[in-house]
Amino acid sequence: MSDYSRKVPIVALRGMAVLPGMQIHFDVNRQMSIEAIENAMENDQLVLLLTQRDPDTEEPGQEDLFSVGTIALVKQIIKLPGNVIRVLVTGTDRARLDSIVEEEPFLMGEVAMIEENKEELGESEKKAMLRGLKDILEVYFTENPKIGKEVIKTLGKLEEVGELIDQIAINLPISLEDKQTLLEAEDTYTRYEKIMVILTEEIDIIRIRKDLQLKVKEKVDKNQKEYILREQLKLIREELGEAGSGADADSYLTAAEELEASKEVKDKIIKEVERFKNVSGNSSEGAVIRGYIETLLALPWDKVSEDKKDIAQAENILEKEHYGLEKVKERILEFLAVRVLTKKGESPILCLVGPPGTGKTSIAHSVAKALNKEYVRISLGGVRDEAEIRGHRRTYVGAMPGRIITGLKNAGVKNPLMLLDEIDKVSSDYKGDTSAALLEVLDSEQNKKFVDHYVEIPVDLSEVLFIATANSLQGVPRPLLDRMEIIEVSSYTGNEKFHIAKKHLMPKQILRNGLTTKQLAVSDKALAKIIAGYTKEAGVRNLERKLGAICRKAAKEIVSSQAAKVRVNEKNLEKFLGKERYSFQPANEKDEVGIVRGLAWTSVGGDTLQIEVNVMPGKGKFELTGQLGDVMKESAKAGISYIRSVSRDYGIADDYFEKNDIHVHIPEGAVPKDGPSAGITMATAMLSAITKKAVRADTAMTGEITLRGRVLPIGGLKEKILAAKTAYMKQVLVPLQNKKDIEEIPAEILEGIELKYVDSMAEVLKYALA
Repeated sequence: MSDYSRKVPIVALRGMAVLPGMQIHFDVNRQMSIEAIENAMENDQLVLLLTQRDPDTEEPGQEDLFSVGTIALVKQIIKLPGNVIRVLVTGTDRARLDSIVEEEPFLMGEVAMIEENKEELGESEKKAMLRGLKDILEVYFTENPKIGKEVIKTLGKLEEVGELIDQIAINLPISLEDKQTLLEAEDTYTRYEKIMVILTEEIDIIRIRKDLQLKVKEKVDKNQKEYILREQLKLIREELGEAGSGADADSYLTAAEELEASKEVKDKIIKEVERFKNVSGNSSEGAVIRGYIETLLALPWDKVSEDKKDIAQAENILEKEHYGLEKVKERILEFLAVRVLTKKGESPILCLVGPPGTGKTSIAHSVAKALNKEYVRISLGGVRDEAEIRGHRRTYVGAMPGRIITGLKNAGVKNPLMLLDEIDKVSSDYKGDTSAALLEVLDSEQNKKFVDHYVEIPVDLSEVLFIATANSLQGVPRPLLDRMEIIEVSSYTGNEKFHIAKKHLMPKQILRNGLTTKQLAVSDKALAKIIAGYTKEAGVRNLERKLGAICRKAAKEIVSSQAAKVRVNEKNLEKFLGKERYSFQPANEKDEVGIVRGLAWTSVGGDTLQIEVNVMPGKGKFELTGQLGDVMKESAKAGISYIRSVSRDYGIADDYFEKNDIHVHIPEGAVPKDGPSAGITMATAMLSAITKKAVRADTAMTGEITLRGRVLPIGGLKEKILAAKTAYMKQVLVPLQNKKDIEEIPAEILEGIELKYVDSMAEVLKYALA
């Protein structure tokens, strides 16, 4: 019943209700609510807490609030950032809002206090209500074991019906609507009825929820039962001979036990087999795991082949199958000698660099044969994807190991000879840098634990003998080059080509074309003519094609005309191969002014380069023709600058270069020419034309020039001297700094050639001018 009225500041609550006896923290950020609390603190610290009907209303009026709320004592205020205050209140009494008397700056209401009339109920009714509440609470606590023991103990001690009802509403998870209903009930009997209904409904809800959980559990148990039945069905199928993944799994486990591998590898395979057992044999995941297990079982983890220890036999095989290539043979025999002494020894990583057709790939096969190693060839030409080397991760569809692991699997042993062919042809794109992926493979310190993305287990590559091949080192990145031992395979001389053709290529082509040595004979002079007139290359690949063409025509002649034997000599060679295609320009018959023979290196060997210079009256024009590159143009400019600087030494007039035009030309204008080895040649030709002094026709030269007339070293010396010998040159001028390279050139090339080492243009002119 209403006892008395008073004015109290009002705080509107959103989504919560406060009951008498309840102590609670809440945050306030609306200005009107903050000012209402501050006003209460200045007076008697009392506020009326009313719940909003709609939590989203920002400025509630009387119609937006429930009429019954709780008078609360504000015990503490804490100011927080963002104009928010945290309030600690204790609910004291129920109260009804009669009217709002002030709306600005905060709500102030005329409030009627509601006091509970405890004298309306008799002692028996109170005891009955108390006992009924405690009985239903006991059932509730039994059904809902999540309620804390402290709450149960607190509620068990209360002996006042009204206080117990309020504490039940405060401590148990009851909805906001139910709390507001209890708040609005004015007498104890009504509140008792309402709390009993609420608790009974809560108990029913908990029981229904438990029933639903039980049904779900039964369904899960049913699935488990189905799984067991499937396993039994699998066993029945195996008994009937319809073996599925179970039989495969057992065979994998047996193979894993017999595998020559470390415990780590075996444990990984056994773990994957256990996974495979639990996957349906027809599923895509089962196929992926099957492929992975079979790859792991196929790898030669600790399986090795025994290398040959007979150095003499290995040397015989290399000599028999390859003519020349002394450096390569020597390095392989050194490796074998170290292996004999140390029993193991680290395998070197060799890189054979040279022009096409010089036998780089075939010598790797011979080395494998000489050492009794398994041979694996991996072609890297055009490989752009890093995954080709490192493999794909197993998460991708169609994943597979990289080429290195695939090669190891195909070899069947962990110490094969692995040929990385055309290592200078690998490239990079958005899928990764292939050459960077090769760094780990070709590093003797890192490849002991090479990790392929597909295999995932470290694989030991330290016992693999890697041999790489490249046509040029220009395309190989520096870090990759640093990990390999470079062995240059230079061009073959005419004599070497002759021996290779006679001992290796001709017998091979005769056999390949179904002939015998009794049916076809090629004279030595014919072979020499084929080498000189029909091929122009550093290697012997084109030479082999020409010999193949002779064998085919001979086979046709034997079959069609029933000839017993076909003889090929230098006289009838044209009948088999047609007209000669190439001819080296021999030395000029007489010494000439302004014409000098230079030497050049090309991808197919060495060549001679005739440089011509003409001087004519004009206005000091300097012209270069013959499709020259930037390097050669700069060499020519450096040469003319040197000549002008020493013009008085040669009796050249001071105004000579202003009154005369100089034209430098290199014949074969359609062929691009470039390189740092024609400097002294062009300077000599220009000085000869200017001074009208002839240059020796039997002299060739190579070297770069500086502005001060110094001669710089060059490369490709063997090929250049070979070209000079082919052109019948008697004297070759070579930079002094290249003297050390002469020791590596075979004596047969140097025979008949007089080498002159030059360090300055003065020395060049001393030897070159007639």
